[in-house]
Amino acid sequence: MNATFADLTELPEPGDAQRAFRASDSPCVAVCSTLFDDICRGCGRTAMEVANWVFMTEEEKREVWIRIKAQGYPRRNS
Repeated sequence: MNATFADLTELPEPGDAQRAFRASDSPCVAVCSTLFDDICRGCGRTAMEVANWVFMTEEEKREVWIRIKAQGYPRRNS
């Protein structure tokens, strides 16, 4: 068996990786239902919020997080 190892020399600096994670911190739990439901059963976001997440400002994301947490999302076992 031929093992393949990741090249760890190309990883971002720890500060850069943390900043990138925070910027894309999505509530997605891979239990998607946005094709047939107005609100995703997994994360609680609308289809538009899911589709536009990467374009939303930090304030917009924070507002979504506040709303979905108040509604009991994200849910891993829907």
